[in-house]
Amino acid sequence: MWPVDRPARWVGHGRELAALRAAAEALGHGEGALVWIEGEPGIGKSSLVAEGLAAASDPGWNIGWGVADKLTERLPLRVMLDCLQVRPNSPDPRRAHAAGLLRSRRQGLFTDGDSADASIEVLVALVDELCAAAPTVIVVDDLQWADDASLIVWHQLTASVDQLPLLLIGTCQPRPRRREVQRLRAVTDRRGGQVITLEPLAEADVAGLVTAMLGSPPGDALRRLTARAAGNPLYLCELIDALVRERALEIDPTAAEACLITEQMPASLAAALTERLSWVSGESAEMLRTAALLGGKFAVTDLAVLLRRPASQLAGGLQEAVAAGILVGSGPELAFRHPLIQQALYESMPRGLRTALHAEAARELAATGARALSIAQQLSAAKRPGEDWARKWLIETAPALATRAPQLAAELLRRELDETPADDELRDGLTASLLRVLLAAGSYEEAARRASQALTMMADPLRRAETYWVLARAQLSAGSNDDAITTMRQALASADLPRQWQARMLALLAMLERASTGDLDMADATARQALTAAREAGDAFATAHALTDLWLSQGVRRDHAAALDYIDQALHALGDDPSYEDLRSFALDGRIFTLQNLDRWPQAEMTLQQAHDYARRSGNPDRPTSVTAAVLWYWLGQWDDALAELSSFDADADALTYSGLRERGPTLLWYGVAALIAGRRDQRTTAGQQLREGLDLTIKTVSDRENQDFLVAAHALALEQSGETSQAMLRLAAILPRRDGEMTLTHQWLPDLARLAIAAGDRQMARTAAQACRAEAAAETQPARAAAASMRCHGLLESDPAPLRDAVAHYRAVGPAVELPAALEDLAVVLAERGQDEEARVILNETVILYEGLQAQWDIRRADSRLRPYGIRRGVRGPRRPRAASGWEALTPTEVKIAALVAGGESTSDIARGMFLSRRTVQTHISRILGKLGAKGRVDIVREALRRGISP
Repeated sequence: MWPVDRPARWVGHGRELAALRAAAEALGHGEGALVWIEGEPGIGKSSLVAEGLAAASDPGWNIGWGVADKLTERLPLRVMLDCLQVRPNSPDPRRAHAAGLLRSRRQGLFTDGDSADASIEVLVALVDELCAAAPTVIVVDDLQWADDASLIVWHQLTASVDQLPLLLIGTCQPRPRRREVQRLRAVTDRRGGQVITLEPLAEADVAGLVTAMLGSPPGDALRRLTARAAGNPLYLCELIDALVRERALEIDPTAAEACLITEQMPASLAAALTERLSWVSGESAEMLRTAALLGGKFAVTDLAVLLRRPASQLAGGLQEAVAAGILVGSGPELAFRHPLIQQALYESMPRGLRTALHAEAARELAATGARALSIAQQLSAAKRPGEDWARKWLIETAPALATRAPQLAAELLRRELDETPADDELRDGLTASLLRVLLAAGSYEEAARRASQALTMMADPLRRAETYWVLARAQLSAGSNDDAITTMRQALASADLPRQWQARMLALLAMLERASTGDLDMADATARQALTAAREAGDAFATAHALTDLWLSQGVRRDHAAALDYIDQALHALGDDPSYEDLRSFALDGRIFTLQNLDRWPQAEMTLQQAHDYARRSGNPDRPTSVTAAVLWYWLGQWDDALAELSSFDADADALTYSGLRERGPTLLWYGVAALIAGRRDQRTTAGQQLREGLDLTIKTVSDRENQDFLVAAHALALEQSGETSQAMLRLAAILPRRDGEMTLTHQWLPDLARLAIAAGDRQMARTAAQACRAEAAAETQPARAAAASMRCHGLLESDPAPLRDAVAHYRAVGPAVELPAALEDLAVVLAERGQDEEARVILNETVILYEGLQAQWDIRRADSRLRPYGIRRGVRGPRRPRAASGWEALTPTEVKIAALVAGGESTSDIARGMFLSRRTVQTHISRILGKLGAKGRVDIVREALRRGISP
């Protein structure tokens, strides 16, 4: 009766299926309806219709199903004739009669307007007769290819659905090009019909479809492979079928896993994918094949270079490909809608031809000054080392590639070095470039080994200096501080060391001295030598590096005002030069850190915006500032925003600081902040997982110790939640004492240590915490966070409400938001101890309200339990409704803003730019919005926002 695709092809479109079934059920009660279903090829439009009708139709109904294609577009009325089964030999006399009438007019059919109109009327009259006998369903697949006469029949029938038991269902690709089809869609809207848009399947639905096909859920490798189908059920099914045929799956009851992934795409899948090219002209199809050489995403300017045509001449073909759903916009670039389509087009070219085209593309793109990454990708695919131009280009662009694609750059440089003779004049340059990118890629062992070998052969002073630099950094990043210091001193002893490199070596040495010995005076003396040499050499990098050394020393001394001055000088020295983006990122992070210590929170937020802006302008918008942002949002009480930032950061990757130096500090902070938020929200399973992974990291360096404090606090919290108060106290006490040269902001955690010590009955530990906090406060040249923390410690230790009131007043005036409810909780406890019950109760109520705003359920329970022994309970104010877990009400304020911007049509990049967030953070927020709304795509966000009257 109708075509049926693979079972479960409509999985994930339950809401749309319910709407179609409702229309079919209404037909059973004599009510007509008009349904328009649109979606890309393979998305499951026919499957949805078949399933909807199979569940709700009656055997006595008249059901006709026609399928249009590119051939029927030139055959008048063919689609409607097939749909209505109009044939001279039809057993149905009504259909046979209609066929006879049409045959009698065949000589004049569509040669004049009267004959055409008469033929259309015959089919419309036939539908009237069918409806008079029984409810009637007419389905036309792929209306975008239907002939004009069939479209006219369809249009006339739309006027009858209100009077006849007629269910009219049409499917169509999105954004049809023909105006006649566009008008029919508009008619559906105007007549109150349903327009159903099928979006790609969500990840969970893809897993469900794979499970239905294989009998077991997909494993990790298979999930990654099926993600290339981009949620298209047809491509997904073809992919799974191909893997089954090639025995490339291992299936057991717990999981189905891909065990053998062949490089070549199976022919059946390739055929299904390249069929999409039939939707565009031959010229556009060839353009797309060339674009496939550039990868899944490409710049139009690069495509224009390869085609040797101006970009303006490509507009028509590219717009055609976008309209056909083959390409989509991706910020300033275009991308293949499905990675598998790009792969199919790419593999349709012989391997030898592809290699030659890649080599040619690399040369031509380089000649036009295209992006370094685009050229490097073409060189990698060409696999033809040894060309002189390519070696010179790699040496010139290695600094940029080291930042954006160090692994790719290392692959290319290794390949070139293998083909370069030992006496070639370019060898030293290639070696130095490889060392730089190995350092950036985190390949410290290889970088140190190659650098040591190169130093025995290099004669050029500049190359030797740079190689010493790389060797020291590789040793430092591998945790060998002493070896790095030795290397720096060997380099500084060289008589021919250029002044610029002397400055850089001294700046690095100052940093190492602080970390190794804790002697700030010695480190400062070395940093000032570096600063003098840098200014004499006119080296902005060395100047800024030396200034960041001095910033660090002043921060350790708690002279945050002086530290701020040094870091501002460093940023001024760097200017906007894109080659210094690593050091600039480090300096901006330092500025945010210092402003926090000065309680200048609004300025810290502004600096974070500045950091995001610099990252976007440098072409690296997802640079890892996320952990710095997350820490800031933690203290400001914006915990959902902090978690969104953390979600955009790869905790498994080493965190880049400056000039290729990698440290694990941000990774320790990642686990620490995530675990502490989860713990305070009483999400113990999540907190436990983050703690286990974070505590598995070995603390090797001073930087590791300085960045483990959140993790230590989260661990102490977990012990406290388990009733191990004494153990929690001892765990938190591990941050003391602060060692010489160590930055750790111990004052952030000392009020909690004092509270735990008092609860454990350890007055000596409470005094130790208060004394340490008092010392931190005394070191502050401008009283700020440490001073407020010291007030809390003193108030707890002496059970004195006066200093606690002062701390509360401080937090009310300048923040941070997270500290205020904790200080209020302490004040309520001390007041209760003194018998001031009424004021204690009022303060407890305010404390709980503030904790509820953070969703800090554990803190609420702790506050209640601390006041309960004094008979203090919260006043009657009615339970505050918890934030909903799903729906619009579950969205955070930031998510509401982003949803409104999505509704306004802004892209992810536009939203990131406007809100001073990274692209990855915005993507994380959008994913969470989709999850909370139960939505499948941006269209659903737009609908819900508009329904609620939300606008940007």
